[in-house]
Amino acid sequence: MTPSTIEIQPTDDDRRIARLAAAAIALSVAEAAIPLPLPGVKPGLGNIVILIVLLRWGWRDAVWVGLLRVFASSLLLGQLFAPGFFLSLSGSVVSLAVLGLAKHLPRRWFGPVSLSVFAAFAHIGGQLVLARLWLVPHNGVFYLVPVFAAAATLFGLINGLVAAKMLVRLGPLTSPDA
Repeated sequence: MTPSTIEIQPTDDDRRIARLAAAAIALSVAEAAIPLPLPGVKPGLGNIVILIVLLRWGWRDAVWVGLLRVFASSLLLGQLFAPGFFLSLSGSVVSLAVLGLAKHLPRRWFGPVSLSVFAAFAHIGGQLVLARLWLVPHNGVFYLVPVFAAAATLFGLINGLVAAKMLVRLGPLTSPDA
């Protein structure tokens, strides 16, 4: 009697999501090496990839890439299940939810830059709420809102502009199911 095995065949979509997640993970890991003046204030370079995925392939793929980025980069940086992981996860989940809603806004007025700013504010909001509920059990954490709002505005604009430029360079999708 031979043991039975189940072989899972990855699809082209699986491969594409894996490549895009790898790009987002690489940017997140590289970002960890950048010295920043304030803890918790990061440019969110991996979010550029997630924004491109959202606008080219949809919300479902963006969620996959976003969650894979959070888990894998935390694992690679040795922070899996540490407080930073949960802060990153909460920010990403809230950000992805906001992007899922904002994606339905008219594209004429809401493009990559505005979506990036919305996502950056949602990310910071999700992190601050979790920090208040879990790590800093008093309202003093909200004194940091102006600093984080300024960072979200700046990095949201920069990441949105980079994503917009990359989307123009990538051009329209050529597959028939796009």
